[in-house]
Amino acid sequence: MSELLTLFHEQPLWAQSAIGLVLLALTALVVNFLLKKVLLRAAAPFLDTRSLTADRAAARLANVAPTMVVGNGINLVPNLPDKAVIVVHNVCNALIVVFIAFAISGALDYVNELYARRPEAKNRPIKGYVQVVKIAVYCGAAILAIATLMDRSPLLLLSGLGAMAAVLLLVFKDTILSLVASVQIASNDMLRVGDWIEMPSMSADGDVIDIALHTVKVQNFDKTITTIPTHKLITDSYRNWRGMTEAGGRRIKRAIHIDQSAIRFMSDEEADGLRRFRILGPYLAAKEAELGEWNAKNAGETHSGESPVNARRLTNMGTFRAYVVAYLQKHPHVRADMTIMVRQLPPAPEGLPLEIYCFTDTTAWGEYEAIQSDIFDHLIAILPEFGLHLYQQPSGMDMRAGLAGASDKA
Repeated sequence: MSELLTLFHEQPLWAQSAIGLVLLALTALVVNFLLKKVLLRAAAPFLDTRSLTADRAAARLANVAPTMVVGNGINLVPNLPDKAVIVVHNVCNALIVVFIAFAISGALDYVNELYARRPEAKNRPIKGYVQVVKIAVYCGAAILAIATLMDRSPLLLLSGLGAMAAVLLLVFKDTILSLVASVQIASNDMLRVGDWIEMPSMSADGDVIDIALHTVKVQNFDKTITTIPTHKLITDSYRNWRGMTEAGGRRIKRAIHIDQSAIRFMSDEEADGLRRFRILGPYLAAKEAELGEWNAKNAGETHSGESPVNARRLTNMGTFRAYVVAYLQKHPHVRADMTIMVRQLPPAPEGLPLEIYCFTDTTAWGEYEAIQSDIFDHLIAILPEFGLHLYQQPSGMDMRAGLAGASDKA
């Protein structure tokens, strides 16, 4: 050993410095190898096997040891300028601060992953709060790293932040807005991952797939991704369909347009013919009793042989409306415990709109559309049984058929 030291001191000054730097670098590499390739691999089975986030955080923290070796060992390298030693020492200390900040960031990511495995995480995500803490950690690390590089106290930098408050507020305006919005969204349970939202102002119509501090990602039904600033969900209006999903029923609200020229009173024979509809039996019996009582009560006040227009009679439109209500009440996929309503809307040039308002027993999009189509298929097909017709504007084929008929007559 003494011979090696003698040989070392016999070398030129620059060679002594070079040898010292090489030995320092080798020592740092050995420490790094032992920590990452030996110690961390030995500890890997005891860490979370479902995620590599904890492993990455530990690897970032392991970078501190070789950096400390270099920072403290640079003083042992001979013949280096004092300024070079100070610079290397300060750079290493700054890197230690950065590595610790990265490790804390990884640990926060792991905390968020652990929380995301809990059932309540879907309703109250903490990703936004984690990002706020990470911003604070990075800001603190930046101040400490700069102060270390400048070889000054961090308090000197902090004292100058008062004059920069206005600038910082401007720079972090979106972060502050997003933080306030995230707190309001979480506290009021306004949005969850998996909710179907509709926000026309942002061209968003789909499922929420991620809620972060600054943005909320929505996967639209055409598989595109819309990114919405978090604070927009507080300042702008949007529709959340979660209530529909929790209720278990999806609304049908659609009208069929009846040709108004086909609406008329029904004769007794036509009313008797409709008795073959089993679901119309209770309605026809109750309506005939009501009309018979009313007409009998008022018969004494009219002269015999008076025009039947003075009596109350069944109409094909009213009877069809009663049929639709009874049909919906008996339908196996319509929620009987929710609103079922069939109403007339104001007459229009396109006919008399008859609106069907009810709820299906499923919220799945495909099943809902199939149930809705089946209902209207049946109602449109059954219309002629009541002497009614759909209103439809004449097509080109209707025009040609009419012109052909007129030419044949001529």
